[in-house]
Amino acid sequence: MLKITFPDGAQKEYKKGIKPIEIAQSISNSLAKKLLSVSFNKEQIESSTQLHEDGVIEFHFWDDPKGKSAFWHSSAHLFAQVIKELYPKSKLTIGPPIENGFYYDLDLGDETISENDFGKIEKRIIEEARKDHKFLMRESTKDDALKYYKKENNEYKIELIENLVDEKITFCDHSNFTDLCKGVHIPSTGFIKAVKLLNVAGAYWRGDEKNKQLTRIYGISFPKQKLLSEYLQLVEEAKKRDHRVLGKKLKLFTFSKEVGLGLPLWLPKGAELRKRLEEFLTKAQKEAGYEMVITPHIGNKKLYETSGHFKQYGESSFMPIKSPSSDEEFLLKPMNCPHHCEIYKSEQWSYRDLPIRYAEFGTVYRYEQSGELHGLTRVRGFTQDDAHIFCTQYQLVDEFEKVIDLVLYVFNTLGFNNYEVQISLKEKGDSDKYIGSDEMWKRSEEAIIKATNGKKLKYTIEYGEAAFYGPKLDFMVKDAIGRKWQLGTIQVDYNLPERFDLNFKNKNNEDERPVMIHRAPFGSLERFVAILIEHTGGVFPMWLTSNQIVLISVGEKHEKFAKKVSSLLEKAEIRATLDDRNETVGKKIRESEQNKVPYMGIIGDKEVSNNSVSIRGLGGEEVGEMNINELINFIKEKESESLNKK
Repeated sequence: MLKITFPDGAQKEYKKGIKPIEIAQSISNSLAKKLLSVSFNKEQIESSTQLHEDGVIEFHFWDDPKGKSAFWHSSAHLFAQVIKELYPKSKLTIGPPIENGFYYDLDLGDETISENDFGKIEKRIIEEARKDHKFLMRESTKDDALKYYKKENNEYKIELIENLVDEKITFCDHSNFTDLCKGVHIPSTGFIKAVKLLNVAGAYWRGDEKNKQLTRIYGISFPKQKLLSEYLQLVEEAKKRDHRVLGKKLKLFTFSKEVGLGLPLWLPKGAELRKRLEEFLTKAQKEAGYEMVITPHIGNKKLYETSGHFKQYGESSFMPIKSPSSDEEFLLKPMNCPHHCEIYKSEQWSYRDLPIRYAEFGTVYRYEQSGELHGLTRVRGFTQDDAHIFCTQYQLVDEFEKVIDLVLYVFNTLGFNNYEVQISLKEKGDSDKYIGSDEMWKRSEEAIIKATNGKKLKYTIEYGEAAFYGPKLDFMVKDAIGRKWQLGTIQVDYNLPERFDLNFKNKNNEDERPVMIHRAPFGSLERFVAILIEHTGGVFPMWLTSNQIVLISVGEKHEKFAKKVSSLLEKAEIRATLDDRNETVGKKIRESEQNKVPYMGIIGDKEVSNNSVSIRGLGGEEVGEMNINELINFIKEKESESLNKK
């Protein structure tokens, strides 16, 4: 008999060879009918897999990320089946689940698929789904798998199989279709009730620009039509909030092919916004005991070899810069931490001096493939709000908790009040992905968990998501329309102090290694601004917006008074603009609305006579008539409220 443990700690015995779906049925038929996937001893498996040992079982449904992953992975298979039916000459490559849906990369040969073809493909997918074909896994030898795909003349699958070393080869069958696959799948196609193909794009085989360009088709599927309808509404709302569109409309940033792909150019309004974000965080950091430093945009290649970054990220770095007069090689700075280590190393420190907190808005450069670039969220040059804390072992938990406080202060002030917390640890078992001893990792992981518990934060633990040099605490914020974004990272690092031979004198006047904390509440200013634009829809908090009020003069005779008001507001350090163009008031109001200006001040005959301004809020709110002092106090109050938001 097998002893099966459930997530709540309850245990029950079953016969050997029982399947997870049968265990679910033994609990309730309704539970079994909703079951999409299963994890057994933390490994995700098919619900039809026979169990032969004791273990912990976890059921995954639609509201579980692992349930969705299995659902969308299975949907990719169904999509591939239909593609082979409608486009027999096509060659399948890979089709993984992604955060929202799935994609499949195809070699269509001389044929093409456009959005005009999506309707017929979607129709056939649902027709096949209704037949309720079971997803069945089977093992294969490497030779048989190669023979199959040589017969199919599919060089892509052949390459995948040939690169497998001592790995079990499995296929997934459903209906008359088969595909090379590791799993995991939902029980049958009948769970798929709605599907939508989203867009078509180009993608290089295995992400290498030297390889053939394939056709990538993105899609998403749901177990209910209602869920698809809700998703499409969300997509439409997301389009309205697209930071690339709003960034252009609001004149915040632009890109130039002549400057280079993935290298944003900040326009005056965007530069103002960015500067205020920097000033906001600089003030908070100063109060928390940080000192600002500045490091160069390049560094000797040996610096990043010492840190281990070149080995890990060399392929995503730009090509080394050769020195004209020597064999020295430099890299565009891919990260700031090695530079901060060298700043720390430039002085001798005592335990009495620690913690040392260095902060920098440091611009770094990483080569992202052109197909992966996306507005400000994926660029080749970006500025990190980077800081590194060097502290003693005894100070570690307290310092980590203080960083958590700072991150949450940033989030709350900027309206990101809905977030999830994830502790990212290294993979279990040995892995060459990571550096440092097991003891160092153990101490780092324990410190993060202790600090997170100390701040009474609810969290999940994800294995395999740690940085190569240490575990981390990640914050996933939800924006106004429910999308998750990773923002704010805190990492504990024993490895870089070791690699850079960093020391301080302890109480016994002996050399001791400091512990290093890496943190970046924004992550990068570029990505943060993009997320902020989409979260707010371009309606920024009063303290942050570049234009707090626009003064609209009704006619030429009102301009003198309007200019006087504008001057008084400017002296009061209120960001105001004067719209005295020879245009209709209606047009001026519409353009102010389009520019997301929080308030408009209308000035006509009545206002000039009363020495006042009629205030109108964004969206048409009639605030009322105010004199100049009342207006100044009103704007200041609104600004203060937005900055102290909790």
